[in-house]
Amino acid sequence: MKVVFMGTPDFSVPTLQELINSEHEVVAVVTKPDKPKGRGNKVISTPVKEVAISNDIKVYQPQKLSEKDFVEAMEEINPDVIVVIAFGKILPKRILNLPKHGCINVHASLLPKYRGAGPIQWSIINGEAETGITTMYMDVGIDTGDMLLKEAVKIEDTDTGGSLHDKLSNVGAKLLIKTLKEVQNNTIIRVKQNSDESTYAPMLEKSLGNINWENEAYKIELLIRGLNPWPSAYTYLGNKILKIWAGKVIDHSYEGKPGEIVDIQKDGFIVKCGKQCILLKEVQLQGKKRMSADAFLRGYKLEVGEILGRR
Repeated sequence: MKVVFMGTPDFSVPTLQELINSEHEVVAVVTKPDKPKGRGNKVISTPVKEVAISNDIKVYQPQKLSEKDFVEAMEEINPDVIVVIAFGKILPKRILNLPKHGCINVHASLLPKYRGAGPIQWSIINGEAETGITTMYMDVGIDTGDMLLKEAVKIEDTDTGGSLHDKLSNVGAKLLIKTLKEVQNNTIIRVKQNSDESTYAPMLEKSLGNINWENEAYKIELLIRGLNPWPSAYTYLGNKILKIWAGKVIDHSYEGKPGEIVDIQKDGFIVKCGKQCILLKEVQLQGKKRMSADAFLRGYKLEVGEILGRR
């Protein structure tokens, strides 16, 4: 089939690469406009654009998908299907109705759970046992279209937002190819979503990572894992931000107030939570590099009784 691919970040890349290597023809790639990034404000291409250019595929980067020139270009291409994965823009009706086989989205959850922009991280934060990939036909709603194929992925106790991202991006690439085969053969089965069972996974904001030490230790550990590597869980040590990259719930009972450092060990320091405690194993003090807690303790003198979270 003749495919137009729409995507932007790293998560989209395995699916685009799988399409390029398949029997289908990727005739164009649509991605977000380049933008300046970092201290030097250097203009950076999206990961999807880089893959497209390296494979001599035409790239479109409209500010708005309703732009006349862009819509006319898509109509001229007349794709059989548009594949969308982590694109970051809402498709107008004129684009949704254009392809013969519709617009197919690769979504990183088992719909109808976790509709929205942050399904990977929220599935960890909320303590789910599994998540997965759903391919679906797109409609005018946000992740509300008919479901096509699903594949579940177990969430391991060691998974972070980053590791689960990588697992799901690879699963999504394979599932999309399988979906296109069934679409092409007219064997695909559409399943309507039950909106009563839906949950929402909103876009992540940095403020979400501010640890509330009144919470139970296991909830704090889930937050740390889910927000690693972005936007990261954090607290305050004095007047500096202390990012927390890894922690482990401790069953041992300690007296103390939530946020209080109650013990310092070789491999980290233990903080009292609303219920139980958590051993912080990897941290990053503002202005410093990310490091193991034992390395941090060799260069920074902590005291039992210090309170985290106060500014």
